Amino acid sequence: MTEHATRREALKYSGMIAAGGVLAGCTVSESGDSTAGEGEYSVSMVPVGELSFEEVPSDVMVYSLLYADMAVAYGHGDAVNSLGFDAASGGNTLSAYYDRLDGVSFEQDDLTQLNTGSGNISVDEELFYELDSDLHLVDPCLVRSFDGWDESDITEIRENIAPWFGNVYSRSHSEPPDGCRQAYEYYTLWEIAERVATVFRASDRYEELASIRQEMVRQIESERPPESERPTVGAVIFMNDTFYPSRIDTPGFSNAHVRPLGAEDAFAGDDVTYESSYDYETMLEIDPDVILHQYGIASYYDVGSITEQLAEHPVASELSAVENGRVYPSAHPVQGPLMNLFQLEMTAKQLYPEQFGEWPGYTHGEPYPEMPEGERLFDRDRVAEIVAGEI
Repeated sequence: MTEHATRREALKYSGMIAAGGVLAGCTVSESGDSTAGEGEYSVSMVPVGELSFEEVPSDVMVYSLLYADMAVAYGHGDAVNSLGFDAASGGNTLSAYYDRLDGVSFEQDDLTQLNTGSGNISVDEELFYELDSDLHLVDPCLVRSFDGWDESDITEIRENIAPWFGNVYSRSHSEPPDGCRQAYEYYTLWEIAERVATVFRASDRYEELASIRQEMVRQIESERPPESERPTVGAVIFMNDTFYPSRIDTPGFSNAHVRPLGAEDAFAGDDVTYESSYDYETMLEIDPDVILHQYGIASYYDVGSITEQLAEHPVASELSAVENGRVYPSAHPVQGPLMNLFQLEMTAKQLYPEQFGEWPGYTHGEPYPEMPEGERLFDRDRVAEIVAGEI
């Protein structure tokens, strides 16, 4: 028997299939120490049910960036073997934040890109066999929505290779595909993070990181200006002379960096969906005080160049955010716990500079900007120690 097969046998799948084929469960339990040692432990999350482990998985498929960030946060970034769309871009985003955490890094060179990004959205089933992972840290309902996949394929991968463990429709509380809807549940970012921490036997790391986040939120909520003095905020993606808006006041972990700020959503009165798009004139009618451009940190968009383009356009240049220098590179919405700490800090400074200090600016492709220690909203050294297991 191979070493890999032995490890897979230690990942014992359990869980009852609920109505509609969705696996139910939402509890976390352990026997044995939370970070080391022996003893079976289990963790459960909709839509996958309960998994029991005898050892921590060491070779893990990841589709969504938040799960890669969680693996790093819990000291197991080297277990990640893949990312969904652009492995290099996703890895660059993580590295841009990790560069400000001493000793924290994410090796992206050997990651497999699961989705080619060309044509239909899907993942070749053969990739699962080629990667031969111990665990698929992926929402099976997401994969079920891909072209060419059905419930029998999901079952085949679970039974022949390794179990699934993931929940991604909590991103914006969107509707999962048929067969997953009846028993699907939505979690906050930090509720998902708690369950993934148990997978990696790192509940102590989770508790420490969650405490830092809670303290940041308390500070933000106590020091942010009164509602009457808060700016209107429009979150967008801009490309090909078109603005694609997103709401900032909706539930889901995609807004975990901005919802605690309590800002007024410039698009709150509009029917904003993934299909929504605005031209320059419509955007000027809405005219948010602040524009947050998503995927702005070491990711797909050079927000500095976009800002220059807007400033040179006869209509876009009249936008209040453009005139006042308040177009900012903003968060990656598929954020894990380490990303969330930085992105909370970034958004607080961008929206409320008088309360939390000026945002220092950002150059595309560079690390997250350095800040004097007295201007930071969380302790980088402490976070780095937690990731290193120095609890």
